[in-house]
Amino acid sequence: MSGEDEHEDDNGGVTRRGDRRSRLLKITGIALGCALVVSAAGVGWAYWQLNRNIQSVDIDSALGDDRPARAMVTPAPGGSGVDSAAAESLPSGAMNILVLGSDSRSGKRNASLGGGGASSGARSDTAMVVHVDEGRTEATIVSIPRDTLVTRPACPRESGGSTPVAYNVMFNSAYSVGGPVCAVKTVESLTNVRMDHYMEIDFAGFADLVDALGGVTVTTDEDISDEQSHLNLKAGTHDLDGTEALALARTRHGIGDGSDLGRIGLQQTLVKALLDQISATDLLTRPAQLYTVADTVTGSLTTDTGLDSLTELMRLGQSLKGLTSADTKTVTMPVVTAPSDPNRVVADEPEARELWASLK
Repeated sequence: MSGEDEHEDDNGGVTRRGDRRSRLLKITGIALGCALVVSAAGVGWAYWQLNRNIQSVDIDSALGDDRPARAMVTPAPGGSGVDSAAAESLPSGAMNILVLGSDSRSGKRNASLGGGGASSGARSDTAMVVHVDEGRTEATIVSIPRDTLVTRPACPRESGGSTPVAYNVMFNSAYSVGGPVCAVKTVESLTNVRMDHYMEIDFAGFADLVDALGGVTVTTDEDISDEQSHLNLKAGTHDLDGTEALALARTRHGIGDGSDLGRIGLQQTLVKALLDQISATDLLTRPAQLYTVADTVTGSLTTDTGLDSLTELMRLGQSLKGLTSADTKTVTMPVVTAPSDPNRVVADEPEARELWASLK
């Protein structure tokens, strides 16, 4: 008799134990295979969903070659080994990103968070040029007051033709008139600095991002009471949820002289606090939270076509993973009161020109 034992089955037949083990292994193998397929399908679906979330605008094609020159990129020093090869695959050159916070009221949540108002049209409620130094270990964030009077250049329209040149108009009108393309062109005209990328997030997206990160901790130097943003905070340290953080970013009447410059200071404090929160949150060890954050960001984000895929956004994030608030400098474009209107400002020259030149 062979080494495989025989026994009588329930129907009186004879079954080898080796055959039973073989069948069990096959069933187990099939089950594991199915689990792997389901797992892979889940990952694939998640990637497809996150990729599908992202909206983009082809700014490069719209603006053509009539733009400031791109920054010269110095090749990274050569290295050996797997780690250096992985590092070299990530972008490491200096870059400038125009980041806009849109005050769009489209959608019920945006309308609610924005305090109502028109449901169509939008302006750039917040505008920051994020300059990342070569090597991507330090950054400078320059805020542009939305009340700055500028010369708005002619901007191409999606339907053809272009908007007319406009003089002494508010900076945030560029987005209202020509969307992201005109916002980028106006910033490049104002700064003579090439914007390598564009990012835009709306009210709901910002609030949801803060909530997905578990809130944000900020310290204010003075009491804040703003009836329009519905924010009341005593001076000190506070843990804010998404709605409260958005209110802080929009507050202007409850601090200082009530101008946009006071709000910019709060926004810069909030940005640094968010950088610290992201650094402190180890999302890679929390897959569910990582997906929630990724879904929130991609679902409310509009980018240029250079960042319109999950792969490109991940590469950008990985290249900036060592950046903290301590490595990030926040400044405001130097401005003075506009001679034509005490409620508006204009660039203070030559200081503003020198600041922008330092970012090239």
